[in-house]
Amino acid sequence: MSRLNLFSPEVRENPYPFYAALRRESPVCQVDPSGMWAVTRYDDIVAAFKNTQVFSSAGLRVASEPPHLQRHNPLSDSLILADPPRHSQLRNLIGRAFTASTVSSLEPRMRFKAAQLVDEMAQRRTVDFVNDFAYRAQIDALVQLLGFDPSLQDNFQRWTTDILSVAAIPPDDQRRLGEVRSTIDEMERYMKDLLVARRRQPGNDLVSDLLRSRVNDGVLTDEDLMGFLFLLFVAGLETAVTLMTHLALILARLPAWMDRLREEPALAPHFIEETLRFEPPVHATMRLTLTETELGGVRLPAHAVVALLVGAGLRDETKFHDPDRFYPERCAQANLAFGHGAHFCIGGLLARAQARVVLEELLLRCRRLQLRAERLAWNLSLNTRCPLALPIEVTPT
Repeated sequence: MSRLNLFSPEVRENPYPFYAALRRESPVCQVDPSGMWAVTRYDDIVAAFKNTQVFSSAGLRVASEPPHLQRHNPLSDSLILADPPRHSQLRNLIGRAFTASTVSSLEPRMRFKAAQLVDEMAQRRTVDFVNDFAYRAQIDALVQLLGFDPSLQDNFQRWTTDILSVAAIPPDDQRRLGEVRSTIDEMERYMKDLLVARRRQPGNDLVSDLLRSRVNDGVLTDEDLMGFLFLLFVAGLETAVTLMTHLALILARLPAWMDRLREEPALAPHFIEETLRFEPPVHATMRLTLTETELGGVRLPAHAVVALLVGAGLRDETKFHDPDRFYPERCAQANLAFGHGAHFCIGGLLARAQARVVLEELLLRCRRLQLRAERLAWNLSLNTRCPLALPIEVTPT
């Protein structure tokens, strides 16, 4: 088998047959870009997640801050790039401010915005779900959560796209690299000003809560705060948008489920969990081996960049019966969609809550969603897999 390129158009369009071939023939092997090591079996991915002493989260720095970026990326200072014990300290400090009650307090606003956007779609009939609904819904939620200036909403999608595209930019594409560097400069200036303003006058938002966060006399430094704001904004926006988009795409491709969920609303949580398994919002995550090690019967050298292909692990035939079938009634519990162990995604609460609200409002206000494109164009990212646009026709109830 020739070396698989994770960024090739045919892989981005439908990676799952390629993943299945890797699980059968080379479950731990080198792939492009850059000859990184891909891990495709569920048990091997879990083993790497658990073994933080060998599989370091510093591997993510390769994606967020490659040498050719020639600029520090504050995302690299976030807890997602920290190993224990530093990771535990950061997570405890942040966890005191970002709680289930924090997410619950956002639900009325999320429901209001979702209802408003679904009604707009129903009036227009044919829309791009990604840009007309998903981004607008999640940006509104993050504005409420973080206390960001809503007048800057038009910038937020560009910020996220630029930060997440870093790993896919070739070293010789100086124009694109310059755009990303400018975006990081812009984000840093805005967030530094926001921290100064909240220190001076705290508000009813997560940034103010983070500034007050203390655990065992610990305190979040400005670098910690900046890293978490970059992480929550970028990852919180992209993962929720990806989840909402795949919910809509599945409803469009399997229209009988709209009727089924209206008849059996108790299935809705299982529908969301199966969506997370079938098309996980975190499609892959990176690790760096600190020592030579063995995984899946393959010797990995020290300092190897390892891609844990969560999207492949969640289609593993040894863990899920008929894994390429979308089947909410399987009630799958073994879900890696938001990571595993110490690095279980703190923003998963927000993404699941937003997905539930959006699904409920779609079922209430829409009879059908119909896909209006023969082929979809997909984003270029190591971490997420989402259509760039999702043209659908909405039939209101």
